[in-house]
Amino acid sequence: QVQLVESGGGLVQPGGSLRLSCEASGIIFSINFMGWYRQAPGKERELVAAIFSRGITSYVDSVKGRFTVSRDNTKNTMYLQMNSLKPEDTAIYYCNIVDGVGHTYWGQGTQVTVSS
Repeated sequence: QVQLVESGGGLVQPGGSLRLSCEASGIIFSINFMGWYRQAPGKERELVAAIFSRGITSYVDSVKGRFTVSRDNTKNTMYLQMNSLKPEDTAIYYCNIVDGVGHTYWGQGTQVTVSS
């Protein structure tokens, strides 16, 4: 069974930084997509940052220039570096993987709170 374990969330002041990590365990063949979603109270879950199978990265407009998604294949880990954090970044952040046959895997979610 595939499991995704996230870490790095917490409370930070506006303008601060956090780095989220997502470590995958189990056997995953032909990963086509790795990305980070977030969901704030009362809002729909949105895709924040993604890495596609051919190396293309994508970001939602609101985080461009502030967030960077990366991965280390040797450690089966994906990262989300978040800089210049704003209160509107407050949400639960979820790690997501889609494999080569369309199976979707989710992490448990980690809370990010940006507040003074």
